Order: sequence, then structure tokens, then C-alpha cells
Amino acid sequence: MLQNDVIVVTGAAGFIGSYLTGYLNQLGFNQLILVDDFSDEKKSANLANKKYLHKIHREQFFDWVKAHPGIVKHVFHLGARTDTTEMDYAVHKKWNLDYSKLVWEFCTVNKIPLVYASSAATYGNGEKGYSDSHEIVARLSPLNPYGFSKNEFDLWVLSQNSAPPFWAGLKFFNVFGPNEYHKGRMASVIFHAYNQIKEKGVVKLFRSHNPDYKDGEQIRDFIYVKDIVHICMWLMQNYPVNGLYNAGTGKARTFKDLVKAIFNTLHLPENIEYIDTPVDIRDKYQYFTEADMSKLRAVGYDRPFYSLEDGVNEYVSEYLATGKYY
Repeated sequence: MLQNDVIVVTGAAGFIGSYLTGYLNQLGFNQLILVDDFSDEKKSANLANKKYLHKIHREQFFDWVKAHPGIVKHVFHLGARTDTTEMDYAVHKKWNLDYSKLVWEFCTVNKIPLVYASSAATYGNGEKGYSDSHEIVARLSPLNPYGFSKNEFDLWVLSQNSAPPFWAGLKFFNVFGPNEYHKGRMASVIFHAYNQIKEKGVVKLFRSHNPDYKDGEQIRDFIYVKDIVHICMWLMQNYPVNGLYNAGTGKARTFKDLVKAIFNTLHLPENIEYIDTPVDIRDKYQYFTEADMSKLRAVGYDRPFYSLEDGVNEYVSEYLATGKYY
């Protein structure tokens, strides 16, 4: 990647997309085409002070590239409908499957490298494990329409006879970090826990409804957003083997661990209460996720990941406590 290359970032107003935009700027990449639905005012601060060429509404993006052939050199496709509580599959199909197919076809025809966001939600309850092997994709059983739409796109990609010159689909695990202020219910547990501590001095975690797990000991692979963009950039700069790659740390931690790290950062004693998991997500709830990171490591990615404690400390002290954006 050259610093004067024109780079597309879809989902650029969102959490990970805006963080990637800021990271690209930090590295000297300012020739950016930002694609999203920019009508949500809650997201506008995510792009404040960012450098870019154009902001283009997602509905107009393909008309724009047709009118500007040969300009785009790289595409990070992070745009998606990410609400796991949205049960209308038609919404997910439109943005996570059909729109993604158009992005893929644009990159294929124009020979543009593509890194796109898949999701660990494709793994469902984990009964088939958390390997990013292509062999198991057709056997996965996601628990919600969001995860299903992401898996359907992965399946479609793997069935294609023609492809971009390089492509990688990243299965994001539990990402946390700056620029998720707008996400409401879908923001990370860290974001919600921090705000609960500041308001009431106590964190409410979901009670376990699974006899195999104690309250607060549900386990997730939490990954700091800074690690996510490091992976994205490494893939786009190194072009390893095409394929699906997990994007987690490979070290699952409990929600108790996470909350303890927040209290420690704030120099406060632990104070946790347990509440029932909402009925609308209870039977779709993942109790254990842990990325198998062997494939990414095998192709040469050797950067260490932030520990949960270090990621939480930086996020809380440098961003949540100050209201700053990245």
C-alpha cells in the first residue's frame, strides 16, 4: 500500500470503520473514500478531524465508482447491519449479503484487494468449534439472522470461481474500544459496565441460565479494536493466503475478569449484581467463544495481542473517562 493510494472504507461512520479511518490517517493514508449512511447524528463525532477525499452514501457508492474507474486501489468492507437483536432477516440479507456480493464483484472485476468483516456470530453456540477452516463453514449453525447472513456471505464467497487478487474475510470476535458511544444496547459490555459504575457504583451482569457456567463466568474472546485494525492493515500490506481468518486473541476470559479490570483501572472495589438474561436473547446467547488463531499465525502474523487488562485500562482511562474519540 502506498500513501497516495485511494482506499475505500465501508461502514466508515461506525465503530470499527471510524477507528480504522483514524488509524489509516495516523499512518499517513489520507486518500480515503468513506462509505456509509451518514444520516445518524450520533455517529458524526466518530469522523471529526479525520482526513479523507469523499464521504459517499452507501446507496450511491457503486454509481460513484462507475463514474470514477480505476481510482480505487484497496477496499476494507466493514459496513453491515450488526444488530443481533434485529430478527427481520430481510434487513440483514440486504446489507450483509446482497450488498457484500456487489462489493466482492466490484473488487473482482477491477482486480482490487478486499478485506471484509465476517463475524464470530457465524459459529453459533460453538458446537462445531471455533476453527476458521473452510471445511466447516457449511456446517455452522448461527443463532440469529445477523450471524446467518454473515455465514451465508462466507459460503457464497467460497463458492465463487473468480475472486479479487487478494481477499480475506475476518471473523471478528468480541471487539471493544473507542468510538462505540453511538451503539446503545449493542455497545460492548465494557462500555455499559463503565457507565453503570460511574452512575451507581455497581455493575449488572447477566445471570447464567446454563448449569455448566456459574454467574459471571460466561466466557468470551474479547479483542481490543486496536488489534483488529492491526490485523486488517497487515493483511492488506502482506497479501497472505486468501481465505477466512479469525480475529480474536485466542484467549477467552470471563465477564467477571472484564469487570474486575474496569474496577481496578478506576481504583474501586468490585461490586457486581446479577440479573436475568433478557428473554428475547436468552436462547440465542453464547456462553463460550474462543478464536482458534493458528491460521493467522501460520501465515506470518506475529504481533502480540493486547491483554484484556491492558486493553480495558487504555480504553477506560484514555477514552471513556475523558469522552475522547479516536
